[in-house]
Amino acid sequence: MVQHAFAYLSQQRFLGAAVCAGEAPSARFGVAGVAWDGAVTNRPGARFGPNAIRQASQMLCDATHPLFDLSPTAEVCDYGDLYLPNTSLETMRAALEAQARTLLARQHMVWLGGDHSITLSLLRALRAVHGQPLAVLHFDAHCDTWTDHFGEPSGHGTWVYEAVQEGLVAPQGVVQVGIRSAAERAAREYVNAIGGRVITARELRGLESPSQLAPVTADIRARLAAAQAPVYVTLDIDCLDPAFAPGTGTPEPGGLRSAQVLSLLEELCAMQLPFVGMDCVEVSPPYDHAELTANIAAVCVWTYLCARLSADAIVSN
Repeated sequence: MVQHAFAYLSQQRFLGAAVCAGEAPSARFGVAGVAWDGAVTNRPGARFGPNAIRQASQMLCDATHPLFDLSPTAEVCDYGDLYLPNTSLETMRAALEAQARTLLARQHMVWLGGDHSITLSLLRALRAVHGQPLAVLHFDAHCDTWTDHFGEPSGHGTWVYEAVQEGLVAPQGVVQVGIRSAAERAAREYVNAIGGRVITARELRGLESPSQLAPVTADIRARLAAAQAPVYVTLDIDCLDPAFAPGTGTPEPGGLRSAQVLSLLEELCAMQLPFVGMDCVEVSPPYDHAELTANIAAVCVWTYLCARLSADAIVSN
């Protein structure tokens, strides 16, 4: 597929990182964009998310994290946006899975979405590479456990259900954070019913600092550890209240604050758990204001990278 076919593909690099080169890049982390929004149910625009997140990341300057006191820039390279079909969901998913397998065999990958339908392909690839089901830490306003997608078999609101049915995830290792959208009981309680944990936005009201969130992080850590599985983080930016992230396809009032999400990422992703990657999805720049959404998305990805490097430093010392 020729590069000029899609004018919206990103030309920048996350944190100004080097381009990933060769089959064995020296950097520990790889970043790739998945510029796809063909499965949204409301407002499109997430195909422009990778570009916006990368641009926002430039303002992190030397990227030294104030909590972890380190910068990930020397340990990150960027593959740019993947070349994918942009009309058929199933064709896109197959192409994404094949490319993801190749990259996952090389590096610890972080993916910039794109709508949330891309996560199913990424989990399929991770399941194949690691040879076992994954534990999943899922930040979202929506449960994404519907059995159909407005009459279609699959979309950005069905991937959790599909991942469970396909055996891609360890059911007891699925933890959802920030859920609050309208949904029938069977959908919103699905993860609880299979042995996972749904932490609603309502449960988190008034809890923001690491000390306030300590019981929550302890619960999540215990569940992820008990799954005895590689841990994957998927962060739908609409887990945040629209006041903090207006640029998304399906905004839901009553969501998490930026400080809450960052506290959870800082506390959980620096733990000695077998994290194997992350995606940040559903950033829709056409609906953003003053780049609020792109900025918090970039900071969330940066925080994940710094937390994992901090965890490595603790082990090596």
